Amino acid sequence: MTESLFQNSDLDQAIVALKKDLLAEGGPSISTMRNYNFAIVPYRPSDEFKVRQKVRQLSDELKAEGWGVLSISLQKLMLDRIRNLGEDVIGSLVERERRLFEKDPARGLNHLRSKVEPEIEGPEGLAANVTRLIGDFADRHPNLVDRTVIFIGRAGSLYPFLRTSALLKHIDGKTRNIPVVLLYPGDRRDVSALSFMGELDADRDYRPRIYP
Repeated sequence: MTESLFQNSDLDQAIVALKKDLLAEGGPSISTMRNYNFAIVPYRPSDEFKVRQKVRQLSDELKAEGWGVLSISLQKLMLDRIRNLGEDVIGSLVERERRLFEKDPARGLNHLRSKVEPEIEGPEGLAANVTRLIGDFADRHPNLVDRTVIFIGRAGSLYPFLRTSALLKHIDGKTRNIPVVLLYPGDRRDVSALSFMGELDADRDYRPRIYP
């Protein structure tokens, strides 16, 4: 497996560089591609609380500059979808997974994936929730569309059910071209390859700029 390129100082540098690009004189410039306003900030999964603190601080600084900031928790969106299945379904799912896990952990995980993945993947999965939240926020703050940023976090909760590259594909073209920053728990393997949670094979299917 390729060694991670992630350094302890990268997260600090990423936040500084991201803020500078968001507040650029000509408007937010987190991407070099027109009409593709996405960026990724990778971090070690063990730095989850650190990245939350830094993004909260950055959000407060941007709000003080008159910006609109929306933070979206993928964990909350996933749990809401699972809860919507109903207590009976959830109880049955948990019990079935427990029995299978005792016989073979892989069978238990595969069963869980077969039930959870259809609820969260694809254009009608979590991507639909994300685009709806972004659209609602933009509609409520039309005067801030040119000074708004979306932070998508708690992505680690999706492991191992969904790759975040798939999520970005499904929200592309549906974000009002508002800057969207994905907080990515994992390792950077080379210039454009990321390993989700540092566990999956490196995914090179990423178009956004990766900070720093």
